[in-house]
Amino acid sequence: MFARITLFEIDTLRISLDTAQEQFERSIVPAARQRKGYRGMYVMRTPEGKGLIVSLWDSKEAAQAGVESGYYDEQVAKFVTVYRTPPGREHYEVVLVDIPGAIGQ
Repeated sequence: MFARITLFEIDTLRISLDTAQEQFERSIVPAARQRKGYRGMYVMRTPEGKGLIVSLWDSKEAAQAGVESGYYDEQVAKFVTVYRTPPGREHYEVVLVDIPGAIGQ
Protein backbone atom coordinates (compact mmCIF):
# COMPACT_ATOMS: atom_id res chain seq x y z
CA MET A 1 0.00 0.00 0.00
CA PHE A 2 1.15 3.55 -0.72
CA ALA A 3 0.15 6.90 0.74
CA ARG A 4 0.02 10.31 -0.87
CA ILE A 5 0.46 13.07 1.70
CA THR A 6 -0.90 16.54 1.01
CA LEU A 7 -0.02 19.37 3.39
CA PHE A 8 -2.37 22.35 3.31
CA GLU A 9 -3.22 25.57 5.09
CA ILE A 10 -6.70 27.04 4.79
CA ASP A 11 -7.17 30.81 5.04
CA THR A 12 -9.74 30.88 7.84
CA LEU A 13 -10.54 34.54 7.11
CA ARG A 14 -11.90 33.50 3.69
CA ILE A 15 -13.72 30.31 4.73
CA SER A 16 -14.53 28.53 7.96
CA LEU A 17 -12.91 25.16 8.56
CA ASP A 18 -16.31 23.50 8.83
CA THR A 19 -17.40 24.92 5.46
CA ALA A 20 -14.12 23.86 3.85
CA GLN A 21 -14.58 20.36 5.27
CA GLU A 22 -18.16 20.14 3.99
CA GLN A 23 -16.99 21.16 0.50
CA PHE A 24 -14.17 18.60 0.68
CA GLU A 25 -16.58 15.83 1.68
CA ARG A 26 -19.02 16.72 -1.12
CA SER A 27 -16.45 17.17 -3.88
CA ILE A 28 -13.11 15.47 -3.21
CA VAL A 29 -14.18 12.30 -1.39
CA PRO A 30 -16.61 11.09 -4.09
CA ALA A 31 -14.03 11.84 -6.80
CA ALA A 32 -11.35 9.88 -4.91
CA ARG A 33 -13.66 6.91 -4.52
CA GLN A 34 -13.92 6.68 -8.31
CA ARG A 35 -10.14 6.35 -8.76
CA LYS A 36 -8.69 2.91 -9.44
CA GLY A 37 -6.66 1.65 -6.47
CA TYR A 38 -8.11 4.10 -3.93
CA ARG A 39 -8.20 2.61 -0.40
CA GLY A 40 -9.34 5.54 1.76
CA MET A 41 -8.04 8.69 3.41
CA TYR A 42 -7.42 10.48 6.66
CA VAL A 43 -7.82 14.24 6.92
CA MET A 44 -6.32 16.08 9.89
CA ARG A 45 -6.40 19.78 10.78
CA THR A 46 -5.53 22.29 13.47
CA PRO A 47 -7.90 25.04 14.67
CA GLU A 48 -5.67 27.52 12.80
CA GLY A 49 -6.30 25.83 9.43
CA LYS A 50 -3.11 23.79 8.95
CA GLY A 51 -3.65 20.20 8.00
CA LEU A 52 -2.73 17.14 6.06
CA ILE A 53 -4.47 14.54 3.97
CA VAL A 54 -3.24 10.97 3.85
CA SER A 55 -4.80 9.19 0.88
CA LEU A 56 -4.16 5.45 0.66
CA TRP A 57 -3.62 3.52 -2.57
CA ASP A 58 -3.19 -0.12 -3.58
CA SER A 59 0.14 0.54 -5.28
CA LYS A 60 2.72 3.17 -6.07
CA GLU A 61 1.37 3.23 -9.63
CA ALA A 62 -2.20 3.94 -8.42
CA ALA A 63 -0.97 6.76 -6.20
CA GLN A 64 1.11 8.25 -9.00
CA ALA A 65 -1.59 7.84 -11.68
CA GLY A 66 -3.69 10.59 -10.16
CA VAL A 67 -0.78 12.99 -10.37
CA GLU A 68 0.23 12.04 -13.92
CA SER A 69 -3.34 12.20 -15.26
CA GLY A 70 -4.00 15.68 -13.86
CA TYR A 71 -6.64 14.39 -11.42
CA TYR A 72 -4.67 15.59 -8.38
CA ASP A 73 -4.23 19.11 -9.76
CA GLU A 74 -7.96 19.27 -10.63
CA GLN A 75 -8.85 18.47 -7.01
CA VAL A 76 -6.35 20.98 -5.61
CA ALA A 77 -7.75 23.66 -7.95
CA LYS A 78 -11.20 23.29 -6.36
CA PHE A 79 -9.83 24.98 -3.24
CA VAL A 80 -7.30 27.38 -4.78
CA THR A 81 -9.17 30.46 -3.50
CA VAL A 82 -9.07 29.37 0.14
CA TYR A 83 -5.46 28.19 0.58
CA ARG A 84 -3.19 30.41 2.61
CA THR A 85 -0.19 28.81 0.88
CA PRO A 86 0.01 26.32 -2.02
CA PRO A 87 -0.32 22.72 -0.80
CA GLY A 88 2.65 20.37 -0.77
CA ARG A 89 2.68 16.71 -1.82
CA GLU A 90 4.81 13.62 -1.11
CA HIS A 91 4.46 9.86 -1.61
CA TYR A 92 5.33 7.18 0.96
CA GLU A 93 5.22 3.41 1.12
CA VAL A 94 3.00 2.24 3.99
CA VAL A 95 5.01 -0.31 5.96
CA LEU A 96 2.84 -0.66 9.10
CA VAL A 97 -0.84 -0.21 9.84
CA ASP A 98 -2.28 -0.44 13.36
CA ILE A 99 -5.81 0.88 13.71
CA PRO A 100 -7.63 -0.76 16.64
CA GLY A 101 -10.80 1.36 16.16
CA ALA A 102 -12.08 3.78 13.56
CA ILE A 103 -12.23 7.48 14.44
CA GLY A 104 -15.33 9.37 13.35
CA GLN A 105 -17.31 6.24 12.49
